[in-house]
Amino acid sequence: MSTYKKAGVNIKLADKFTKFLEKKSKAIGGFAGILPLKESGNKNSIVASTDGVGTKLKLAFMLNKHDTIGIDLVAMCVNDIIVCGARPLLFLDYYAIGKLNLARSKQVMKGILEGCKRAESVLLGGETAEMPGFYKDGEYDLAGFSVGIVDNSDIINGSKIKAGDVLIGLKSTGFHSNGFSLVRKVLEDKKMLKKYASKLLTPTKIYVKDIKKLKTALKKTGGILGLAHITGGGIEGNLIRILPKNIQALVYEKKWKVPSIMKEIQKLGHVPDKEMWKTFNMGIGMIAVVKKKDAALALKTLKEAIVIGEIKKGKKSVMVK
Repeated sequence: MSTYKKAGVNIKLADKFTKFLEKKSKAIGGFAGILPLKESGNKNSIVASTDGVGTKLKLAFMLNKHDTIGIDLVAMCVNDIIVCGARPLLFLDYYAIGKLNLARSKQVMKGILEGCKRAESVLLGGETAEMPGFYKDGEYDLAGFSVGIVDNSDIINGSKIKAGDVLIGLKSTGFHSNGFSLVRKVLEDKKMLKKYASKLLTPTKIYVKDIKKLKTALKKTGGILGLAHITGGGIEGNLIRILPKNIQALVYEKKWKVPSIMKEIQKLGHVPDKEMWKTFNMGIGMIAVVKKKDAALALKTLKEAIVIGEIKKGKKSVMVK
């Protein structure tokens, strides 16, 4: 039986570290950091997020395919920006490598530029750090930083979520950029890893344009009440972050099909259902909470979106049924 902890990742310990940081800085919390701009008369706020691609990079190294990993990098940052209601403005990257390979580096940047295009952001700059002897030959690391802006009156924080509201699921393109330590643990055999690698390298979906459309469509009605980017921790671990007190979210797993690649990984690694739902997005990369009367319009606006659950009164929690 394979688990994320056995693969070397301790989510509970990471959560404790996050709570420690939140106590040290009141500005830390949520999917992205929000800083009110006094210079704007407190009408606007700067929103910022940083992230990396994680061990998905190992697959890029193995297949020598580097033109999409940059899309993942941008996606993981901007998807955290938009859940606050912000519009991404700019992106910066940190590209660290042992020895610069020009052709490969151009491919990495090609992906980052494509990601910025999909995110309607400007690649404002970055840092290329060449550090001989620090990384294995042919390997590198990536980190990204996204900055956006939001009118304070348009900030989405989940505070308006009430019983009777509906959960709208936006489908993922696969594992996105989370849980790859467990995936690699399951596929320890290099032949097996190569067999699935091309599917696993499918880039993370960038939801910037989808959420922009949804905000516009619902502007004159109830608007978007809450947004959750489904990354590490799965649906339960991320959706609960936007719920007010005494509000429960019910998610009905039979409302959509879990991607076949996830089912195959689960079968090969004998991964328990609970571990799968705790680690992966299970086919839903973003969740929007809207009023029940706005659900039909939301589905009409985003053709591939689906109703996946509802909001009820109760102890603050997320239940997948």
